[in-house]
Order: sequence, then C-alpha cells, then structure tokens
Amino acid sequence: MTLLRTAGVDEVGRGPLAGPVVAAAVILDPGQPIVGLADSKALTPARREALYDQIVERSLAWAIAEASVSEIDSLNILQASMLAMRRAVEMLAPAAEHALVDGNRDPGLACRATLVVGGDASEPAIGAASILAKVTRDREMHRLDVEYPDFGFAQHKGYPTRAHLAALKSLGVTPIHRRSFAPVRNLLGLSEQQVLL
Repeated sequence: MTLLRTAGVDEVGRGPLAGPVVAAAVILDPGQPIVGLADSKALTPARREALYDQIVERSLAWAIAEASVSEIDSLNILQASMLAMRRAVEMLAPAAEHALVDGNRDPGLACRATLVVGGDASEPAIGAASILAKVTRDREMHRLDVEYPDFGFAQHKGYPTRAHLAALKSLGVTPIHRRSFAPVRNLLGLSEQQVLL
C-alpha cells in the first residue's frame, strides 16, 4: 500500500485586531526528517526562523496563503481562516491526497481532511505548517510596523494588548485594522451591520 501524500494545515492570526490571517500547508518528506517541529507558539522566534528554513528546504511541498483584512471583515474571521487554509492547500505541488487540519472545523478542502484538536503540538506536519504561518505573519507585521511606526506592530503583532489599544485610541484606525472586531468597530462608532456595508 502506498502512503498518501498528507499535508499538515494550520493558521495563525485569528485574534489580532490588525493584519491578515495566514495559513500554511506542508507535506513533509519522510526521507528528510526535521527535528524539533512543534507548535510555533512553544518555540522562540529564533528557533522558528531556523525551522522555517529547514521546512522550506526539506519538505515535499509547502505553501503559504492569507486572507486579507477586507476579507476578514466581509466574511468573518472564522470563514476567512478557512479560506486561507483552502488557498494554501490548493497551492501545494504535488497536491495533497489527505490533510491533517489543526482544530475542530473542516475548512472544506478538495482532499479528504482529518481534524486534529491540538494538532500543532502532536502532528509534525501541522507543527511545520504553524511555523511557516507564524513566521510569515510576524514578518508581515514587522513590515507594517515600518509603515505605521507608532502602533508597535513589531511587538504585539496586532493583538489587543494594552499598548495597542492605547495607540488605537490616540492615533485612530488604520487601513490594516479589522473593522469587524469590537474594539475597532466601537472606536469607529459602527454597528456590526455597518461594517459589512
């Protein structure tokens, strides 16, 4: 029996008030094992960067995709996360025959999917995907920090920290803020319905 090409799939960035949600899909190469794959949140930034390079070099296939702030606001964050996951899996070459998806929601992939709660810590392929997604999103937030230097995006990555909320209040809402998220929506004085208009 031949082994199915199985991709690990994960996303990062559901909780922040700013920036895209990023997903990745990785098909590991059994012939080129990567030591130390784990949930990206459990690793230091330097370790994530080192593993990122190994994953890119040694995997059979990998892909990274995102859903934009406007897509998050028009679809909702859950549906935008699913969209980013679908995009990442669709970009894999060779294509995945099976996917291990972190969490308990089926993103509606073209291939068969198995949902794995806590999969980024238990399944190496999902751990690899979480690392690619996290490093990519962090790099994007560092880039946005240069564009919007007073918000501290390089530090908090868009999450609703006290410093971020204070910056939002004093500086206002930028084009990269998610208007559908309550702290941003409330600052703008919008209702949930108005965000979608």
